[in-house]
Amino acid sequence: MSILYLISALRPKQWTKNLLVFSAPLFSYSDNREVWLAATLTFVGFCSISSSIYLINDLLDIESDRNHPKKSKRAIASGHVSIKQAVILFLFLLSAGFFIALNLDQRVLIIFTSYLLIQLFYCLIFKKVPLLDIFCISTGFLLRAISGGLAGGLNISPWFLLSVTLSALFLAIEKRKAELKWSQKTGKFNRRVLRFYSISLLTKFENIVTSSAFVFYSLWASGPKLNGAPTEWMLLTVPFVLIGIFRYQFISETIEDSEKIFTIKTENPEDILLKDKFIKIIIICWITTTFIIGYFFA
Repeated sequence: MSILYLISALRPKQWTKNLLVFSAPLFSYSDNREVWLAATLTFVGFCSISSSIYLINDLLDIESDRNHPKKSKRAIASGHVSIKQAVILFLFLLSAGFFIALNLDQRVLIIFTSYLLIQLFYCLIFKKVPLLDIFCISTGFLLRAISGGLAGGLNISPWFLLSVTLSALFLAIEKRKAELKWSQKTGKFNRRVLRFYSISLLTKFENIVTSSAFVFYSLWASGPKLNGAPTEWMLLTVPFVLIGIFRYQFISETIEDSEKIFTIKTENPEDILLKDKFIKIIIICWITTTFIIGYFFA
């Protein structure tokens, strides 16, 4: 077995989600090395735990993945990594993740345990139940954001948590929306839960969530008077968030013509962050502005 196939089984491209661990230290403008060290260890732990979940999910979905044009190329579905090898790797990663958590704040251990249980129930049951499947996906993002703050002993603004929660719901809805479009186009419903949704229903969910997320982010950016960001200068980042939401929604729309093959553009949120140039520019501008505000005004 090639080491490259073994690494691909861990789905490293999806580790970008775990960068949310650094959001609390970043937006609190912490310059404490211990805080960043704790966040870094938490990031490594989350990569281990989330990779173990990916392995279990791929094992459970091995048959449906083989019928999917993209997922059939995954290491387990393609047969390059055996079931036995995947199980051994799962146990190793799970042990490594919890070993890291045991050496951090006890609350991080609770977060890791909660994440594991929620994701296991998702793999076994919740991914087949409408609405619960979306909330399970978004909960993973929220727990990542909380863990970085707890590991460093930081106080986290409720507006910040609400912003992350609703942004995560938005990404989860976009994921299901993209999968539903692909299923309707091909006639292959690899996820049973997709039969309970419609594009119009998911669009309604999307409108509510995006509006609420933008409002809560604006409240957080308003500064310490509203128990938000360390400085009200963070309001300068609000336009980037709005443009980012618009761009993501623009990408999520199906682009079809006689010469193009139908493709899923938002099935995996991390693909947008890694591949879309405009989204990259928005994120860079947002982070740069945040750093400038933190250096001069916080």
